Parts: sequence; structure tokens; C-alpha cells
Amino acid sequence: MQIWEILLLAVALSMDACTVGMANGMLYPKMPVKKVLLIGLFFGFFQFLMPVIGYYITEIVTGAFMDAFKSVSAWISFGLLAFLGGRMLWEGIQEFRVKKLEKEQACPCMKNAENVQTTGAGMRSPIEMPEKELTLWELFTQAIATSIDALAVGVTLQMAAISETGLALGVWGATGVIGVCTFGLSVGAVYIGKLLGGKLADKASMFGGVVLIAIGLKILIESFL
Repeated sequence: MQIWEILLLAVALSMDACTVGMANGMLYPKMPVKKVLLIGLFFGFFQFLMPVIGYYITEIVTGAFMDAFKSVSAWISFGLLAFLGGRMLWEGIQEFRVKKLEKEQACPCMKNAENVQTTGAGMRSPIEMPEKELTLWELFTQAIATSIDALAVGVTLQMAAISETGLALGVWGATGVIGVCTFGLSVGAVYIGKLLGGKLADKASMFGGVVLIAIGLKILIESFL
């Protein structure tokens, strides 16, 4: 496997992480730079780690077992992403309903009164509602769900390593490229999501939930092909 093939493989493996990263950016548009980099580190690390595990497992177990594990991993990914996505979708629908009800019940004069507060200088400014944050557990679950199918890629790397052409950069170099590529692309995807999040406003949570569920379904369907 040549270097350009490894790069293509890295980009392909990072797509699910990028999509989830974009959804995170849309859902948390005020996310600080440290959290954005943390997302990239989580996604990049697990995309690096899973092929390494699969590579060395291949030396121990048979190919038939790995085929079965690949199918099971798809169901695990689907379950994790469906759970996260379903919760996000439910929270988004509830938030949308509450805001819609508030708009229907509030009169024009009350809307301005509810959204402002008096400062020490007598000036009025908007009330800032606390923003939800992406927890480490949610980030860990996302990283596992979007990278677990990369375990099977370790089999491909092992087969390439024992072939006549060999594996360029070795297993650590190849998986390192995958991890770095995923880190860079997912960080960029988060910022794209942050730009889009402001335009979608309160619909971002529902959109993010649908995206996670869709990715889970894609991984599950691909396991049957």
C-alpha cells in the first residue's frame, strides 16, 4: 500500500468524524478553541488507535472471526449513534415546542420585557441564557462510535504489510497519518458547523440528532453490503 493510498484511506475514514464534528459545531456555536481541539484529538486518537488494534488482532485471530466482529461493530456503532442522536433530536423538539409556546402566549410588550435586564448604569441588555456544553462522555461516545468500524481497516493494513508491495510507512506511520488527517479535517468541520449553526439557530439540535442517526444507519447498512 503506497502513501497516496494511505492518504485516501485516511480521508475516507475521517468522513464520519467530520460529519459528527460539524453537527457539534452547529449545536454548540460558542464552543471555545480548546474544546474544538479536544474534539479533533478525541476523533483523531481513536481513528489512529482502532486500526492498530485491528492490525495486531489479525495476527492472533482468524479472518472469519474478524468478519463477524466487523458485523457486530456496525451494530455497536449504530446503537451508540442512535442513542446520542435520538436524545439530541428529542431535546431539540422539546426546546422548539417551548419556544413556540412562549411566542404564542407572550404579547409584544412582554417579549421585550422578558429579554432585557437593567444594568447598574440603568441601561438594558439581553438576558444571556446558559449554553449547553458538549460533555467528555458524549465526546468519548462519539469518538468510539465513529471509529469502531476502523478496527476492520487493521486487517487491510496487515494484509498489505505481508504482501509483495508492503505497507508504506509501516503500521504506526500509516495509522499516524489516519489520526492526523482525522484531527485536521474534524477540527475544520467543527468550524464549518459553527458558521452554519448561527443560521439554523434553535433547529441545530434537531439537525445534529438526525445527522448522528443517519451516520449510524449508514454504518449499519454498509456492513451488509
